[in-house]
Amino acid sequence: MKPVFVLVHSPSVGPSTWHPVAGHLTSAGYRVRVPSLLRIGVGAPPFWPRIVHAVRDDLRQVSVGRPVVLVAHSNAGLFLPAIREGLGHRVAGSIFVDAVLPARTGSTPVATPELLDFLRPMAVNGRLPRWTDWWDEADVAPMFSDPTVRRTVTEEQPTLPLSYYEQSIPVTDGWDDHPCSYVLFGPAYDDAAAEARERGWRVAHLPGAHLHQTIDPAGTARLLAELANTT
Repeated sequence: MKPVFVLVHSPSVGPSTWHPVAGHLTSAGYRVRVPSLLRIGVGAPPFWPRIVHAVRDDLRQVSVGRPVVLVAHSNAGLFLPAIREGLGHRVAGSIFVDAVLPARTGSTPVATPELLDFLRPMAVNGRLPRWTDWWDEADVAPMFSDPTVRRTVTEEQPTLPLSYYEQSIPVTDGWDDHPCSYVLFGPAYDDAAAEARERGWRVAHLPGAHLHQTIDPAGTARLLAELANTT
């Protein structure tokens, strides 16, 4: 039985960052879910339970007897232990795509002290600008090869509260008791890929910018299918 791919986008962006990959995986015969996390920043913290609920609610359409492969991009990697703990489905594998790794146990802060120092001056009434507005155009432009894709991703982005980045996410002991893999796009995540290797995970490199899945969805889908079939 083929697993269901659950493509989890970073809460800093939106589900459109995974939609092209989902289309290629569907064409290859896989069932795919792309839960939307766009509303998780509404209301007061903590925010991580809303992410778990959003993924769990989206999977109500999938039989609990069907295994799933969790795929997390970027900041979403921090939430995979909590998502795994909150699901009723068997997790056959987890794949981190240019993602931040959760702690092995205990809890994981969403942002480092250095990142929080960078973000706090941007906040207006406790809310941050869209993620792509944090950076200079020279940093943002290489992440997009298509102006239509850029417009879609940019307009979809939430303006998250600063308190989202000030939270910590619990990590259940033994959360990685299933095969885990890592896909590295660019140098910014070299340290995370190195840590994944130290944990004994399979690491694959698909060179590109941080949103490379929107530039090469076919190649990304093929690699995800390969990793899922070797877990």
